[in-house]
Amino acid sequence: MYILGISAHYHDSAACLIKDGEILFAAQEERFSRIKHDSNFPKAAIKFCLKEANIKPDLIDSVVFYEKPILKFDRLIETYFSYAPLGFKSFRKSIPLWVTKKLFQKNSISKDLTEVLGNDVDWKNRILFSEHHLSHAASAFFPSPFEKAAVLTFDAVGEWATTSLALGDRNCLKIIKEIKFPHSLGLLYSSFTYYLGFKVNSGEYKVMGLAPYGKPKYKKLIEDNLINLAEDGSFKLDMSFFNYAVGLTMTNKKFENLFGGPPRKPESDLTQKHMDIAASIQKVIEEIIVKIAKSIREETKEKNLCLAGGVALNCVANSVLEEQKIFENIWVQPAAGDAGGSIGAALSVWYLHHNNDRKIDSNNDGMKSAFLGPSYDEGQIEQVLKECKATFSKVSNDEVFKITSEELKKGKAIGWMQGRMEFGPRALGGRSILADPRSRFMQKQLNLKVKNRESFRPFAPSILEDDVSDWFENDKKSPYMLFISKIRKNKRIKTTEEEDKLTGLQKLNINRSEVPAITHVDFTARVQTVSKKDNPKYYALIEKFKEITGCPLIVNTSFNIRGEPIVCTPYDAFMCFMGTELDLLIIENFILYKEEQKALNSKENEKFTLD
Repeated sequence: MYILGISAHYHDSAACLIKDGEILFAAQEERFSRIKHDSNFPKAAIKFCLKEANIKPDLIDSVVFYEKPILKFDRLIETYFSYAPLGFKSFRKSIPLWVTKKLFQKNSISKDLTEVLGNDVDWKNRILFSEHHLSHAASAFFPSPFEKAAVLTFDAVGEWATTSLALGDRNCLKIIKEIKFPHSLGLLYSSFTYYLGFKVNSGEYKVMGLAPYGKPKYKKLIEDNLINLAEDGSFKLDMSFFNYAVGLTMTNKKFENLFGGPPRKPESDLTQKHMDIAASIQKVIEEIIVKIAKSIREETKEKNLCLAGGVALNCVANSVLEEQKIFENIWVQPAAGDAGGSIGAALSVWYLHHNNDRKIDSNNDGMKSAFLGPSYDEGQIEQVLKECKATFSKVSNDEVFKITSEELKKGKAIGWMQGRMEFGPRALGGRSILADPRSRFMQKQLNLKVKNRESFRPFAPSILEDDVSDWFENDKKSPYMLFISKIRKNKRIKTTEEEDKLTGLQKLNINRSEVPAITHVDFTARVQTVSKKDNPKYYALIEKFKEITGCPLIVNTSFNIRGEPIVCTPYDAFMCFMGTELDLLIIENFILYKEEQKALNSKENEKFTLD
């Protein structure tokens, strides 16, 4: 039985195809449309799933949408009347879209499916709906390696729920507790994202990355004014400080007065105050999550915990939770945000609607290392490179590893595209930019010259699984880059008295460890462990780099520039390569050197699609 899961119409639209409970393919629409966080119906992602599975549309038994629009509309109406006449502008802006499209989602989805897959199937009779937080919970529990687990999901908001607790037992999953809108950890964090001048629903990573440069001076101010926290971790926000329930902004004048000024203007200078505010809200979120987890452990007695929802992408909070050892094991859905809801929606129908048995492998999860997207064969790649008038050479696997390692050692920044594209926000060695972590200048160089993003943003290391305990204090497997760990003390470099006096972004210039390019200001790194079994080609590259340099890790950041999605196709990779200061591009066994390429002619390189 084939089931198609869909998330759409908010942000990070995606599609997932499962067969008899096995996740076959999944991809975000943004990777095909090239629109960052694309919210449109995932037509291209659906086409990809069916094409790769080589099936006709009539074999799809069910199409499952990741939330229930009628419940969401109920929240919109009830919120409006609760705050009336405030929020009329926001209500007037959103209601036409709901009345014409979102409220009648079954008709809309049926129409879109007919456009994408044809009218041979009565799609309306095959469409099902899963509640938003159930989709998140299903995406976390069913692919996990656990027979039983507590499942915690937290995000901005689904239909009504913003935080939920579920219990999973083999093929059963039941939500037992919820915190409802407008009280939301995700929206609380996003309010500070907005106030600090970053874009909501995408800039939260920046707040997390900025936090170690500051001190949590405003933590008590936040706790005393913005949030009422109970001993079990349940909470309520003081909505008089927020505008998101009824307005077009996240915060209001009362919030601004509390923090002594208006929101930071995007792209303006970051001050120490901004860093301290980031540190404060990060600390608050961490402590709330720990309180909730302790309460859950005591109540459920479960030893395993699964996490999903956008807040679960906060790898610092995840690591604090792990360090507390409240649960014996924690598994986080790598596509924890709304995109992953497509997986959960499909799996919820397979297990909960059809009551099918669940096969559990305690040593492996069901996400296939998140390599669920498209791949391209040599013929397709060569076709693209020739049409782009690229200069390239083709070499053996051994030569790929040798050449890449040697060029990394020379300080080159390399675009690396291998195998299937990753599902979720992290590049895991399929669509990555690679660099030498031993360079003290690499972080600044990659941020400013290649990624075109803020200089304070940290980079992650990919490390051979067998070597992680030699370099990091937390030696657990971390294949999805969802936890942080501190560099071991014997790998750190002692700072001088003058360096210890530096504040704010001045700390960027300090050489902190033997691998400064991946060492954040607090000596942490967001670690990805690489295994030979799950990612043999990427493993072989890092192994060769270790052989040449003695260093078993490399810088791994997503293959994209600021404001654009991660590359998907060979064409995307070539265009990103030519539009940045990347030195080399390696697509499978094809190698391109920047100095050998002709200047890009936009008319000659108009975008085309591979069949």
